[in-house]
Amino acid sequence: MENYITLSEASRIWGISERRIRTLCAEGRIEGVTRFGRSWAIPEGTDKPTDNRIKSGKYIKNKEGSVN
Repeated sequence: MENYITLSEASRIWGISERRIRTLCAEGRIEGVTRFGRSWAIPEGTDKPTDNRIKSGKYIKNKEGSVN
């Protein structure tokens, strides 16, 4: 698997947990990620995806059901 890194390597480089990276892979938020059986392979040099989770502590839902 040349030119790919593992979840543990990405975790060390990006400073986030392997579990969070696994979630990002499953959501398709990491470009070029490939699944080999039960493992994920992340292309070398891939940038860390932005964190779109709520950081303000406020979760506001409007009438249509979408989050503001």
